[in-house]
Amino acid sequence: MSYRKTSIIKNLDWVLVTLLFILLIFGWINIISATSNIEMADWLDWNGKAGKQLLWMGICTVFALVIVNIESEFFIRTSILQYLATLLMLTAVLIIGKKVGGARSWFGLGGFSLQPSEFAKPTTALALSWYISRDNSKWESVKSRIFSILIVGIPACLILLQPDAGTVLVFAGFVFVLYREGLSGNVLILGFAAMIVGIATILIGSWGGINWFWGVWILFGSAMLYLIREATVPRKRKSLTIWGSILLIAGLFLSVGLHTGMEKVLKPHQRERIQVLFGIDVSNPDADYNIRHAKAAIGSGGFSGKGWMNGPMTAYSFVPEQETDFIFCTIGEEWGFIGTISVVILFTFLLLRVIFIAERQRSKFTRVYAYGVASILFMHFLVNIGMVLGLAPVIGIPLPFFSYGGSSLLGFTFLFGVLLRLDGERFKMLR
Repeated sequence: MSYRKTSIIKNLDWVLVTLLFILLIFGWINIISATSNIEMADWLDWNGKAGKQLLWMGICTVFALVIVNIESEFFIRTSILQYLATLLMLTAVLIIGKKVGGARSWFGLGGFSLQPSEFAKPTTALALSWYISRDNSKWESVKSRIFSILIVGIPACLILLQPDAGTVLVFAGFVFVLYREGLSGNVLILGFAAMIVGIATILIGSWGGINWFWGVWILFGSAMLYLIREATVPRKRKSLTIWGSILLIAGLFLSVGLHTGMEKVLKPHQRERIQVLFGIDVSNPDADYNIRHAKAAIGSGGFSGKGWMNGPMTAYSFVPEQETDFIFCTIGEEWGFIGTISVVILFTFLLLRVIFIAERQRSKFTRVYAYGVASILFMHFLVNIGMVLGLAPVIGIPLPFFSYGGSSLLGFTFLFGVLLRLDGERFKMLR
């Protein structure tokens, strides 16, 4: 073994590798339970989901070994090429992809399916890292920020056309990367304000209809402008009134767009899922079926759970998609509070470890990429578990290393494999 290979193996972050391995094995154990109630001899049947997932785990292990043996400079120099290739795949899937669950997000490859959006996440993180690291000065120019937003926004828009709202939410997490690199905290405050406006729009639009909707906005805007004029000193009154008016108009456009989208663009079942989330009564009694049964499965597990493969709601498939988007229900029912809190702690340690890796880098490229990894991981974890607990709309988004699916596993293997390789060369200045 050469000295270079020896040094890479020695410099790999084995804490991160161990955390990933634990999550992967625990995830497979729960996929076995969520997909069958069979004898151990059949777990290796490649026609079953547990067997297929094990096969993907083997493929991803080999894939990870290949990645960590590729020079880091390769990922830096080919960042844009990989990003453009992903955009091409995202465009092609809109034309020739097959529909699964109402979304044209997959390429059919014989007995397997490939979801290009899973690879768009790591390649976008690479492209964003390449662009931001090109300039050693502080990330301050408007041009740099616009280009950074476009790098994230273009694949997000293509994915939205599929449509795949869950993955688009993951791309929104890149704002944390930009914040780390110097984006003003006011942007996060504006984002939070936009979220409040959105929630208020949904509630007001559903409770009182369009007349209440306009009436509340006119009353709110008038009150805000009056308070600005009365509470500020004369020399600042004009500028604050102008900025207050701009923000109110922007909020109004956002609110009108969201209200129109809810009523005219979203399909009935999509609108009902959002309304159920906010406790709004809908005519369809099955609108909250997934959330109701997910909560029941998790709650029935109690403190220590019913035991592996002994959960009746899991065994009889009361929760749809329980091996993919709702895998957390299986954990809650069979492993109880102990199992669910253990999973939360493991993901928290994984997230903190990635941030620790980011902050110890000498390379700006690696630091930005590591924060991209942390953002993607955080959004997946937050939205998936929030969805299962009824704190987020029911949208298709997997729990990393737990949910069944080869594309997701390959995408996260690539994401973390590149991070391990880049971090393995942290003692030399890459860029």
